[in-house]
Amino acid sequence: MLSTVRDLKAPGTEANGRPFASLLVVKKLAPKTASNGNPFYSVDLGDRTGSFGCTIFSDNPAFEVLKTGGEGAVVRIEGKIDYYQGRLSPKIARADVLSEDQLGAPGLLETLVEVAPENSEALWAEFETFIEGIGHTDLRATVRAVFDDIGENFKWAPAAVAMHHAYRHGLLEHTTHMARACQALLPLYPEVHADLAIAGILLHDTGKVIEYEGTLATKRSRRGILQGHVVLGYQLARKAGMKVKLAPDLLERLEHIILSHQGEPEWGAAVYAATPEAVFVSMIDNLDAKMGMVQRALRQAGETDEFSERLPGLSSQLLTKKPLA
Repeated sequence: MLSTVRDLKAPGTEANGRPFASLLVVKKLAPKTASNGNPFYSVDLGDRTGSFGCTIFSDNPAFEVLKTGGEGAVVRIEGKIDYYQGRLSPKIARADVLSEDQLGAPGLLETLVEVAPENSEALWAEFETFIEGIGHTDLRATVRAVFDDIGENFKWAPAAVAMHHAYRHGLLEHTTHMARACQALLPLYPEVHADLAIAGILLHDTGKVIEYEGTLATKRSRRGILQGHVVLGYQLARKAGMKVKLAPDLLERLEHIILSHQGEPEWGAAVYAATPEAVFVSMIDNLDAKMGMVQRALRQAGETDEFSERLPGLSSQLLTKKPLA
């Protein structure tokens, strides 16, 4: 019987040495060199239930298989469960890349691709109401023009490669959650221009539909590497705003929200937030990104797990046990 990633993580460290077989997607394949000069791969493998990292050295039979298959390949993995510093890091003994015919097996891809927990069609219907709820005619037209251009890609795109909402429909989920938070918080901050804030939220990450590519494994595109989603989103908003003749002051403020929403230059922001709306949107973005990490860790936690693995975005493990009644 094939094991899912959740199955592999569920037993805990007492399962060390237990053999397993799994069907997994090669999510990341990073070539590296050991201190003795020997090449190895740092590999991330995953399915719909989660992912894990492991190391494959050049003398491992799986090394050449993964090299040939590359990122995005679907592989049948055999090995033994092992843990390194408290994290699942199996010892891989064999890997076989599935053929095109094998990939066509009914229901196979659905077991491999992680998706947002909320129904994507319902999310999109709700997203549309946020667009239509923008009272300012030209701001609404600007947002509409962007999504008339990228809407289909936006619906299924992930919000990240690994950090938060890094799965199919994740970008739609993340942006919709931000819009919900925006509506809840706006009454507390009357200084914030409501239509400008919601427009900025809906557009803030649109550049990610260009920054990321890949069906089974997400990676950054050429433009994503050379320009990044902040600049790409700014370009989309500027093109749409100029097309609908949005007032220059509002367009500049909308562009600023996109350029500053990452918060800090070291996190990817082009500038620091310098308007009420930009500060507001940046804080909501940070909140939902971190809570998205929390929600995913809770979904993937095993029944006997007390803590998640270390989450880089939180710089900590997460206590996954519910509070005692």
